[in-house]
Amino acid sequence: MKHILLILFLFINTTTHSELVDSNKMLETVNKQIVNINTNQLKEILDKDPYTVLIDVRTRDEIVEFGTIHRGQNKHVPRGSLEFQIGEHAVSEDTPIIVYCDNNRRSPLAAKALMNMGYTNVKNYADGFFKWKEAGLPYTISDQAPDNALFSNPIEVIKGVYSAIGATQPASYENSGHNNNLSFIIADDAVVVFNAGGSYLLAKTLHDKIKQITNLPVKYVVLENAQGHAMLGSNYWKEQGAVIIAHEYAAKIIKKRNEDIFDRAYRRLKDKMYKTKVVMPDQTFKDRLVLDVAGRKIELLHLGPSHGPADIQLWMPEERLLIAGDLAFNVRVLPILDHTDIRGWIETWDKLEALNASVIIPGHGGPTDIKTVTKFTKDYLLYMLTEVEKVIDNDGELIDAYKIDVSRFIQWDTFNELSKRNAERIFRKLEFE
Repeated sequence: MKHILLILFLFINTTTHSELVDSNKMLETVNKQIVNINTNQLKEILDKDPYTVLIDVRTRDEIVEFGTIHRGQNKHVPRGSLEFQIGEHAVSEDTPIIVYCDNNRRSPLAAKALMNMGYTNVKNYADGFFKWKEAGLPYTISDQAPDNALFSNPIEVIKGVYSAIGATQPASYENSGHNNNLSFIIADDAVVVFNAGGSYLLAKTLHDKIKQITNLPVKYVVLENAQGHAMLGSNYWKEQGAVIIAHEYAAKIIKKRNEDIFDRAYRRLKDKMYKTKVVMPDQTFKDRLVLDVAGRKIELLHLGPSHGPADIQLWMPEERLLIAGDLAFNVRVLPILDHTDIRGWIETWDKLEALNASVIIPGHGGPTDIKTVTKFTKDYLLYMLTEVEKVIDNDGELIDAYKIDVSRFIQWDTFNELSKRNAERIFRKLEFE
């Protein structure tokens, strides 16, 4: 009897596996069981509902090469990890979810898998990423200058003042750690660089771009603060004979934390940190320093505490141009750090406004005006500070700070990375005031 059952089992099993399902027919069947939407419908949904979860199920390599949809709701969860990671993004069964890929082959199966898991509000963006891109809609790419180490090549902001705008995203291997703005000013006798770059490689690449514009030497390299992306390229510039300048407190941070700063960058950039080493600034100042160059009046200022205690600014009073460093942000959510003095930052803002700058190059995001950086910096700080204070005044807990309505910021870059973290850090700073 046991032998008969075994033979019967093997027969059934063999028969089952011999009846293969055609993949195209399977996809056709699945598409009849899911809700498909087009580009116009996707845009309309994203515009109306900031809490829709949009999931790109392609591989990381595809996203690095081709880009991904640039909307605050967008997440990257590869198809092979979707069932295991969806809970991090969709907290309830009726969470609105839209999945997409490139050519509508993986995303229908992803949508069906989520429905099988019990999610009840799932749609598939059938047009796919390339249709979104062809429609001229916003998308994010990991590297805008793939022929060199910079994320993007320098642009001329005003005559003789250039800036290579960094990615408004976290530092990564793909953007070579170029996620802040690297600027330079051409005077009559020399060049002034603002920010050394996050590695020897980045510094050299920026210098190569400078040499395509002028053969004047780089005389000064100014570090906006002690963060790695501002100062780790300093040893390249020292080799070129430039004087490295920083705020006096930034120099203390570099001396104390140089190994930690280097190691953090090395974990991301790996071989791109070749020849990079930490060196100390040659010159420091406290409140104000005038640079000695011909044909340009350039002042270095420390207007007060902001993103950190040692952030400095470069002011050109004749052109009314301000390189604000991390005092001012554009396009993205700013980070609240452990040493960020939030109230001090807001007070410092009055000094920035008093300069009456015509053009502002912020620490992150493209050149703009005072109205724009106020929106992304002071207004954001005031809103978050006020809302967290309400939570504390009502005897709320940290979980309540996480629930603050931040939907107005969801389309800003780095929202996903920093929104909840900022709420937590503000709560921690205020709860014992």
